Amino acid sequence: MARADREAQLLDVAEEVFSTKGYASATVEEIAERAGITKPVIYDHFGSKDGLLAATIARAREELHDRTVHVWRSLPPDAGPEEGMRRSVRAFFDFIDAHRGVFALIQQEGGRGTAVATGVEAVRTEQADLAVRILSRAAGLQDVPEWVLRGYAEVVGGTCERVAVWRLRTPGMSAEDATEIVMTVTWHGLSSVLG
Repeated sequence: MARADREAQLLDVAEEVFSTKGYASATVEEIAERAGITKPVIYDHFGSKDGLLAATIARAREELHDRTVHVWRSLPPDAGPEEGMRRSVRAFFDFIDAHRGVFALIQQEGGRGTAVATGVEAVRTEQADLAVRILSRAAGLQDVPEWVLRGYAEVVGGTCERVAVWRLRTPGMSAEDATEIVMTVTWHGLSSVLG
């Protein structure tokens, strides 16, 4: 098996094992066994269990980034910032639906090692960057300093993250329901600034 294919396979298995057992209870032995390989192969690819966790989170980060960039690039030219924000928030919740386990893992292990914490913070920064680009399109925000827009973006990101955590504990809440909650709180709050 090609190295890239093996890494993808190991990350799939690691995501499943870490998500169901948690980092502390997951073992490299179990991941290797489920992947049909020996432990040294995992160490060769990722260096350590922490390295495997960091790579699992990095892969999820790349997918979320790709999804949100796709939303940004696919916005019609006449789309307003509210539509852009709504689509971005929905893309976030759709990502969570596809990766509930890894999201829960990020919440549990986000403060763990430096590589993991750095990866989690990179996700937050990338999402805030996208939100700043969307907000800067709003007529009422074009003259607002970027650091203020960044503050607004951090509020939107934090709201998304907290609603996603709450949603993990609230069966039956759809991605659309979660999107509406975030938009109601954040966008209508921003509407007071927009005038």
